[in-house]
Amino acid sequence: MIDFGHIESWVFDLDNTLYEAECQLFQQIDARMTSYIRDRLNLPHDQARKLQKEYYVKYGTTMAGLMDEHQVDPDHFMEFVHDIDLAPIKPNPELARALSALPGQKYIFTNGSVRHAENVAGALGVFHLFDEVFDIKAAGYRPKPRRETYEAFLKEHGVTPQASVMFEDLAQNLEAPHAMGMTTVLVCSDAAWLADEPHDKRPAAPGFTADHIHHTTNDLTAFLSKVRTSADRTILA
Repeated sequence: MIDFGHIESWVFDLDNTLYEAECQLFQQIDARMTSYIRDRLNLPHDQARKLQKEYYVKYGTTMAGLMDEHQVDPDHFMEFVHDIDLAPIKPNPELARALSALPGQKYIFTNGSVRHAENVAGALGVFHLFDEVFDIKAAGYRPKPRRETYEAFLKEHGVTPQASVMFEDLAQNLEAPHAMGMTTVLVCSDAAWLADEPHDKRPAAPGFTADHIHHTTNDLTAFLSKVRTSADRTILA
């Protein structure tokens, strides 16, 4: 058992974290970002793809780069890139049971939109278990891994870092939470399509370790089923 008896707030990234990267849902979003840049900037596909990844590395999200350098409307961009087929996402009753057993507040903290979180977590059958969604708009369009984005989340929801845990698929996005006192859990994946992502900005592969990572898992549901919470301590007492 993993002792999370001190945890009062459970914070989850959305894409490639609440669902497994192997289902390739985010690959659809990734492809639509390339298409958006190609059409908006009238570029060949390969150049659009290259620019997309350059902005992702430089700004934290492709959208942030498009907003800064091309004055792209973020709502229009997100509406386009999140217009995807959710069929790869199946209801996950085991994840729902694991989440419902966690005491305290539960949040989705995403660089995407509230609507995307509603659609994806809804397809998983877990959206109703979350208290709030903190999306890119709530963050003032400042994406993770910028520290001020985490500070804004903590302030808005009154979350105490030392009594919270964050689950993420990107190791870089856990550096600031760790520095602020949060417990960090890296959700790893060996999905083949991830090899196309920039090295420092791709979901971590199994076996990844770093000083700012407290725990790693290849299976979020199994991990949550193993944690010992304050509710377990009450029962044992």
